[in-house]
Amino acid sequence: MIPFGNAVTARRILQAGLAMACVASAPQLAAQPFPSQPIRIVVGAGVSTPSDILSRVLATELTNSEKWTVIVENRPGASQVIGGTEVQRSPADGHTIFNSGLPIAAAPALQAKIPFDLLKDFQSVIQIARSYNVLVVHPSLEAKSLPDLVKLLKAQPDKLNYSSGGLGTPAHLVGELFKQQADVKAAHVPYIQFPQAISDLLNGTNHYMFITTLPVMGLINDGKLRALAVTSPQRLPALKDVPTVAEQGQPGLTVGDWSGMMVRTGTPAAIIEQLNGAINKALRQQAVKDAFERVAAEPVGGTPEVFTKQLREDVEKWGKVIATARIKPN
Repeated sequence: MIPFGNAVTARRILQAGLAMACVASAPQLAAQPFPSQPIRIVVGAGVSTPSDILSRVLATELTNSEKWTVIVENRPGASQVIGGTEVQRSPADGHTIFNSGLPIAAAPALQAKIPFDLLKDFQSVIQIARSYNVLVVHPSLEAKSLPDLVKLLKAQPDKLNYSSGGLGTPAHLVGELFKQQADVKAAHVPYIQFPQAISDLLNGTNHYMFITTLPVMGLINDGKLRALAVTSPQRLPALKDVPTVAEQGQPGLTVGDWSGMMVRTGTPAAIIEQLNGAINKALRQQAVKDAFERVAAEPVGGTPEVFTKQLREDVEKWGKVIATARIKPN
């Protein structure tokens, strides 16, 4: 039997030893490098969409420059909510990144129930790109400018329609904003398959569409579609003869889509800072700029705070547009 005094002394020695061991191991745990495993970029859109392409360009650059293993995983659907849900279920350690765009900002107003709070459950990392739309019409339409289209829609309320790649897509949201600002009426025709929306515009089933420039550049150049306006602040180099919406009396239509990176709330600030720095550096590379330009996107970069401000403004803005349009959540 160990004497009582000796037992207390032994216990104290053991406790001190354990404490010293914890102290000794703490710096090693704190100094564990990031990333310690492959990084997943979860894209809330399908393969070959602009968001997917931009994510893969960045993944390649980060793999080359930072020597990280970065993979891209597509989880499309439900205005990017499916992708966001996947990230929200993952550990808050920076190894799972959510690549989102404008649809996720509209999702809270479009869907009756979402399994997360976008502004509370995610932390911004960086806005990586912005892009703008071009307003195109079928050549048979008697409209050569944005004011012409407004005049035509006022003369024929609810007789014309516009198409989009689905509920909550930029084409849909900008189309609704246009109707409200111009005080016109037109039917929205959403499509599940984006190419079909373009096809039905070409065959005259639909009359106009706000669409990203890349898929329709050749069609505009060939005269199969007529470009009336661009939603960018300045004229686009690829469409230098097409005036902006502001030039034609609709400055409130100067809007664009964006692509940004977010992580789950609770991710250490040091990791967010590291991700932000690495992606900012990648966006400055000429190869990345060239790849973005090929999909009509403009690199952005900046701080998490700037992206958070953009996100909050868009949630409020598109929520009001959707409420004014009386689009019911589904």
